[in-house]
Amino acid sequence: MQLKGHAAIVTGGASGLGAATARKLAGQGARVAVCDLNAKLAETVAAEIGGVAVVCDVADAASAEAAIAAAAKAHGPARVLVNCAGIGVAKRVIGRDGPMPLADFDRVIRINLIGSFNMLRLATADMSKLEPLEGGERGVVISTASVAAYDGQIGQSAYSASKGGIVGMTLPIARELAQFGIRVLTIAPGLFLTPLLAGLPQEAQDSLAAAIPFPHRLGQPDEFASLALHMIDNPYLNGEVVRLDASLRMAPR
Repeated sequence: MQLKGHAAIVTGGASGLGAATARKLAGQGARVAVCDLNAKLAETVAAEIGGVAVVCDVADAASAEAAIAAAAKAHGPARVLVNCAGIGVAKRVIGRDGPMPLADFDRVIRINLIGSFNMLRLATADMSKLEPLEGGERGVVISTASVAAYDGQIGQSAYSASKGGIVGMTLPIARELAQFGIRVLTIAPGLFLTPLLAGLPQEAQDSLAAAIPFPHRLGQPDEFASLALHMIDNPYLNGEVVRLDASLRMAPR
């Protein structure tokens, strides 16, 4: 799909992978709605790219519905949705204070997994009613998983479960929505220099980068955005989960 003139929604678009993706899509001529809980940062990114900022709690049905409607009012129904909203809280199942509070596990699942599905179900309902483009395509959805879906570490039980759920739903949803000409894909990034890791001391960042076979560095958000753009551009990519991790899975344990 050529993006010029089409509407796109990026959740978590106020920072990190989402902000880089919003900039990349806007650079190709898309009309981008930057959806995020952080209204101030969302407005900053939207102003930079000529888009619109929309406050959205992706895990809440009413908030997501309102965000989809606001984006459509500004730009028309979206043909592209990129789900980048998520959290990465680490907590052991059994900690110093006892078992992990169930609410902590539930929060990660709700935001990362249910939030991604929530936005997908609403955006694709609108996409399915659009006129098909050349080749019959109506839209593209890209969600964000993680290498933790496959190689989760201690403390990542909730995070890995949430990202594994995103991986698991990609293919069945792609098969279901193929009848409408809607493609569904997922990116599973490795260690990226997002605000979460950027806040770590340089020594800690260097230690993480040392585990990456090649190149020996953290990923750049623009590299994630470039893959998202390629997925949108390439009509033969569908139902796939692509690891973007510089072969992190090959690192010594």
